[in-house]
Amino acid sequence: MSNNHAPDPALLAKAETLTEALPFMQRYAGETFVVKYGGHAMGDPEAARDFAEDVTLLKAVGINAVVVHGGGPQIGKMLKTMGVESQFVDGLRVTDAETARIAEMVLCGSINKEIVSWIAQAGGRAVGLSGKDGRLVVADKVNHPTADLGYVGTPADIDRRVIDTISKAGMIPVIAPIAIGEDGETYNINADTMAGAIAIALGAARLFLLTDVAGVLDKEKQLIRDLTPAQISLLKQDGTIQGGMIPKLETCVDAVEGGVDAAVILDGRVPHAMLIEAFTKRGAGTLVWAD
Repeated sequence: MSNNHAPDPALLAKAETLTEALPFMQRYAGETFVVKYGGHAMGDPEAARDFAEDVTLLKAVGINAVVVHGGGPQIGKMLKTMGVESQFVDGLRVTDAETARIAEMVLCGSINKEIVSWIAQAGGRAVGLSGKDGRLVVADKVNHPTADLGYVGTPADIDRRVIDTISKAGMIPVIAPIAIGEDGETYNINADTMAGAIAIALGAARLFLLTDVAGVLDKEKQLIRDLTPAQISLLKQDGTIQGGMIPKLETCVDAVEGGVDAAVILDGRVPHAMLIEAFTKRGAGTLVWAD
């Protein structure tokens, strides 16, 4: 006799997905995830919507989600529009006073509030701020060995009370990588560096770096699913890890050696990559943990 009340296979698959996610949700309830949001996914409305839904879901299941965002391409576009030429040294933008002013305008005034709006549309509540607010982040000037980078900073001190207050109120902090120095000047900070330092200060369970690549690839272009600092050192020596991936992995190593449970490099263009990484056994990127 046929069963006319058999569940829809698609609904059953969704239920099984939730069942698989349950132990991970229980494991991370009350923990903190710091998410660096950047890359070209930021300019794609569909990807931005997916990201906002993911962050809102993390908060809904009891995880303290903290977002740190970049905005290099958008800053570059605005500088070009305003006739200001960009110069780079080792991937860092040389930042004079005018460039710092424009960077702050784009990061804090445009991108930051756009992300807050996306989260609101997804049903979450977010608060946009920068490192300046409440002296959340105080910066030191980056001293480059061969060039004066201007107002490029690195986090020197982080006061986590600002983030804790927002998180405890049920909201998601969305942080622009702008900070003030002890000299009173405004400093632009690399978003990966800012996210890593905040993850350490919060004792985060996870640091997610959303990028434009699948993760770390081996010489056959296959995804490496997990790495330790010692393995990363060897892969740098043999040339497997090159270019822009090196500073990202250095951020990951600093984070896990500073007390973060694990750091993950993910492709931000893949729909819901963060949820796949956090709530499934397979994961979605390259996970770095301490030796």
